[in-house]
Amino acid sequence: MARRTKRLWTDEEKRSICFQTAAPGVSVAQVARRYAVNANLIFKWLRDRRYAPDPASALPPSEEARFLPVEIVAETRSARATPAAHNHIEIELAGGHRMRISGSYDPEALARLIRGVTA
Repeated sequence: MARRTKRLWTDEEKRSICFQTAAPGVSVAQVARRYAVNANLIFKWLRDRRYAPDPASALPPSEEARFLPVEIVAETRSARATPAAHNHIEIELAGGHRMRISGSYDPEALARLIRGVTA
């Protein structure tokens, strides 16, 4: 029967692993799997001030991932002429639904949203 050996982590390795948990969208479980360590051990390190990442050094939240304001309205039969507003998009979808997007938006995120709604 093979005997397990206890893995000894250096202080620098612990700091590096704990710092990775502060990245946006990354869970402690993901980092634990990456290093083949129990997530509870990482939580223990995070409680220790020597290894916990400094909140000031954490990366700011990504500006790429955000929700877009979307309104789905029933189709109206009368076609009315509306002047084009600045940063305003209206998209007619199959099934008689219409999407209205106003304000600034990420074109790639909008394309993914439309693909998701029409799929």
